[in-house]
Amino acid sequence: MSLLAGLYGTTGTVAAPALRGMLARRAARGKEVPARLAERWGVASLPRPAGRLIWFHAASVGESLSILPVIAALQGQAEVLLTTGTATSARLAAERLPAFARHQFVPLDTPSWTSRFLDHWRPDCAVFVESELWPTLLAGIDSRGIPRVLVNARMSARSAAGWRRMRWFHGILFTGFRYVHAQSAGDAAQLRRLGIDDALDWGNLKYAGPVLPADQSALQEFRAALPGCCWLAASTHEGEEPMIIAAHRSLLRQFPDLVTLIVPRHPERGGAVAALAADLPVGQLSRGALPVAGGLFIADTLGELGLFYRLAPFAFIGNSLAGSGGHNVIEPARLGRAVIVGPLTQNFAEPVARLRAAGGLIEVADTGALTQAVRHWLMAPDAAAVAGAAAQAAFAGGDALPERLAALILSTAL
Repeated sequence: MSLLAGLYGTTGTVAAPALRGMLARRAARGKEVPARLAERWGVASLPRPAGRLIWFHAASVGESLSILPVIAALQGQAEVLLTTGTATSARLAAERLPAFARHQFVPLDTPSWTSRFLDHWRPDCAVFVESELWPTLLAGIDSRGIPRVLVNARMSARSAAGWRRMRWFHGILFTGFRYVHAQSAGDAAQLRRLGIDDALDWGNLKYAGPVLPADQSALQEFRAALPGCCWLAASTHEGEEPMIIAAHRSLLRQFPDLVTLIVPRHPERGGAVAALAADLPVGQLSRGALPVAGGLFIADTLGELGLFYRLAPFAFIGNSLAGSGGHNVIEPARLGRAVIVGPLTQNFAEPVARLRAAGGLIEVADTGALTQAVRHWLMAPDAAAVAGAAAQAAFAGGDALPERLAALILSTAL
């Protein structure tokens, strides 16, 4: 184990110059914040606050949103550092973190960069959200005697089988956690198969806390601008927008004023999505447009998903027809919106199963089935509303979980 960990660390050290170049290229593409690149090398841009410091690491936007209620529950009891790895999550942190918390980018997993980070921040507890675990960073945490906790952990049967084939590797990643909290009973069972016998099954953080926000004046403006019915395709990926646009074209024959709202997972793709439908009326939020009858409206800015979930009566959730396992179906459901997904939903298998059992979900396999599902709910808005209410009920409860996890984390801190 120590030999393999040492080889991994040596590789990271040798790769450091190439990693700096990679970060610079990502910054040029808008994937990193140029002024904060040094944070990725472990150089802090903020001082460490006095007193007890709880450090949370969340990979990106979804994980950051889920942990915000736990962070809020720590107010007055500890200072908080949140690290993430994406530019979009940094913008979210700037908007949503409470005043007693601060954000930094996580360093890349080389020995010198992670040591620099840990020596500056000296956290009293390290809390990892869901599944992004880095061996060198974890080894540095353990060598300093910092207790670590894993919350809202995900572990599919496929992932667990892969980890079982690499027992030498999953030992350092998983067995060093003081506590492991799983998203669901199924995730807890898979974690126990990896030797984490005391995995906690307290519920999914994504079922708790506040729903996605929306600016009410913007919502009223968009509602007034809508010429007729609409539907939403949220968190879409490349390869899905052509299917969505084809469904829109087909539906126009029956609903000539239809507006199809598209929220790309990566807002910078807005122009590329617009180019796919150059012969149709297309508006982009980034250009200050409003929806037009019979057209597409592309919400290519960050942080507006809550607005569009409220605007549309139901939503298709992307990364499920083309992609790698789906996106968050819980967010629209908690706002009372019925959900459409493709077959690729393994990242959210348990929430999808809940929606399926509740009757708040339609599953589709291709463009034709997507068109049929959208047509069904456009023709029967009452049925869409009933399905939305069932989806909302499927995720009711769990409001005490953030406080429960906050108490667990505080008990773990040195």
